[in-house]
Amino acid sequence: MSQINRDFLSLNDINRDEARHILEVSRFLKTGPRDTQHSLLRGRSVAIVLEKPSTRTRVSFELGITQLGAYPVVLLSEGSQLGRGEPIRDTARVLARYCDAIVFRTTTTARLNEMAGCGVPVLNALSDDGHPVQVLSDVFTIEEAFAESGKNGAIEGRTIAFVGDGSSNMARSWVRAAKLFGFRLRIGAPEGYTPPADEVAASGGLVTVYNDPVRAVEGAEVVNTDVWTSMGQEVETGLRLSAFDGWTVNEALMAKAAPGAIVLHCLPAHRGEEIDAATLEGPRSRVWVQAENRLHVQKGLLCWCLGVAHNVRG
Repeated sequence: MSQINRDFLSLNDINRDEARHILEVSRFLKTGPRDTQHSLLRGRSVAIVLEKPSTRTRVSFELGITQLGAYPVVLLSEGSQLGRGEPIRDTARVLARYCDAIVFRTTTTARLNEMAGCGVPVLNALSDDGHPVQVLSDVFTIEEAFAESGKNGAIEGRTIAFVGDGSSNMARSWVRAAKLFGFRLRIGAPEGYTPPADEVAASGGLVTVYNDPVRAVEGAEVVNTDVWTSMGQEVETGLRLSAFDGWTVNEALMAKAAPGAIVLHCLPAHRGEEIDAATLEGPRSRVWVQAENRLHVQKGLLCWCLGVAHNVRG
């Protein structure tokens, strides 16, 4: 199932067998010996192109690439020709002659698609329409938590909730993940902040949207949230704070979820807005493990995109 020169722009780009293979490889890369990983991408180089601010994405990709034996090249808009208006396609064609893959954190899907098709794999490290590397890592975290609690680890057939901005890139990637992995997803979002209807319909009935946070989390085994105001939306902060008043994930809301339900947040978190400090720091939280798992899953994804996943032995 290993592929060469496969882009990963959306969770729609892989099927369930491929997703399972990536997660299996990621699991071994997390638990297996580190010293055997350096040969997997030895002699390769990977460009990390960041058009938006980044902490976890930059650090996890840069370290992960290094741990696999490759050389990371970080390119920011500031200080590069991208910041001076060079067309994405020109940058892409040059980077493809230097590097074996490109990790791209950008704004519009149009910019992401322009970077893709350059001859080397392009991985979406965040765009306005999706954050697939994050949600793939979140599925890994959920299954790990289920297994540790003595449950069957598979996410298939489970009930997952997302509370907050249902039109965000995170929520929309969760909608795609529901179809990919076969779990039930409940989106809790105020009116005007729900995911596109056509994307919900494409889930085949696995996604339900509620304008009530309590109905969204009732019986859910995982409650996920994200900031109410994403990068680039700062001018809407006041409007959004008003629209999301009463939508904070806190202990009262978590009491409606299934016993033992866990909480996820992709960070950065605004304590007191989308989640309160007690819940973020409490025993239900898997937020810090979730952040760590970005490293392992992105390594598995790079191995798969570059056709060396078959060399990882679990």
